[in-house]
Amino acid sequence: MSHTYTPGEKVKRARLLAKGAKNAYGDTSAIDLELDRIDRVATDRYERERRALDRQIDQAKDELAAAKAAERSARPEERQRAKQARRDAEDRLRRAERARR
Repeated sequence: MSHTYTPGEKVKRARLLAKGAKNAYGDTSAIDLELDRIDRVATDRYERERRALDRQIDQAKDELAAAKAAERSARPEERQRAKQARRDAEDRLRRAERARR
């Protein structure tokens, strides 16, 4: 499972891990609980962002399909504008797919 940590969470995790390493032979349950909480929040954030990006990609694919259909059915004097709309839709899809990586 992947995580998306905020800068503050990264710092707090590093501090907790260092503190846990110092107390490796002592009771680290509180540190482990806090690390687990941070990981759960980061995992939830990652999943939400992933679903949002998937929705954007689906929407961009629908827009591209509509733009291609409009380009094919456009009259000759409207074809240039329809071609530009298709290119814009392709760019939006490309940007959405790149953001998901």
